[in-house]
Amino acid sequence: MIEEILPDWVAVAEAFADLPDAPLLGAEGTAIASAVPSRRQEFATGRACARRALAALGVAPVPLERGPGGEPRWPAGVVGSITHCAGYRGAAVAPATRAAAVGIDAEPDGPLPPGVLDLIALPAELAAMSTWSGLSWDRLLFCAKESVYKAWYPLAARWLGFEEAEVTVDRDAGTFTARLLVPGPVTGFAGRWLVRDGFVLTAIVVPVV
Repeated sequence: MIEEILPDWVAVAEAFADLPDAPLLGAEGTAIASAVPSRRQEFATGRACARRALAALGVAPVPLERGPGGEPRWPAGVVGSITHCAGYRGAAVAPATRAAAVGIDAEPDGPLPPGVLDLIALPAELAAMSTWSGLSWDRLLFCAKESVYKAWYPLAARWLGFEEAEVTVDRDAGTFTARLLVPGPVTGFAGRWLVRDGFVLTAIVVPVV
């Protein structure tokens, strides 16, 4: 499903339920050792999706440990992103010769919990999107900002708050842009979004320049 908003040279794998036999390799198990069983299974399924996507690029299965920001540590020559929400696990990977970073996110298609929008939205975003109908625009905004963070962190190696990126969504084109409000290696991103089968999906691929 998420491949619809990614270039065809980005490898994707998805699961709509946890894989009970998904293994944890190397230090992956240590990273999630204290988590409840459902979280461990979610984590393992996400890693399994990532290894399936890597296999499409010809990369052998390897542990995908967590970096200092919680990001997956990809094999040399590869960039990628993993996402999970209720009912969906997905991963997207690309050759580092073609992409500098990838950020994907999936969320359930429904309104954000009370109070969350106030924490993530800038005034311009509220003004631009609050009149929309027939779409959980607040969830789309959250999803887009999650993709922005996942694309940003491998490039900048620093936290990015929700208030540090201003997202503009084109409802008709199924695209969005993000203007970064802090200094860094990039000034913004362009992405795509999709609402399908009960999920909101967003994706950013940062091209190599």
